[in-house]
Amino acid sequence: MILCDLCGQASECFQREIDGKEFDICGDCWRPLEEKLKGKGRVKRKRETVLLPPLSAPEPEEPKTPPGLPPKIFGADPNGHVFRATIR
Repeated sequence: MILCDLCGQASECFQREIDGKEFDICGDCWRPLEEKLKGKGRVKRKRETVLLPPLSAPEPEEPKTPPGLPPKIFGADPNGHVFRATIR
């Protein structure tokens, strides 16, 4: 026999979890409370681990101009034409 947390009567109580807290509630108090709470709250869903594909490797950079040579400049004009220039 345990004291009911709702009515305070000594009776056969069951442990119930409500909002993450455990309570000792007798059957007489639980039935009306269960009806009142029916349909409220949310369903506990089983969480699954989702594995994402590995990130793609970055595109390799073009080799830089070796020292002593003029730099190469790449760009595009407003029309989308790609050009390459070498500074001398």
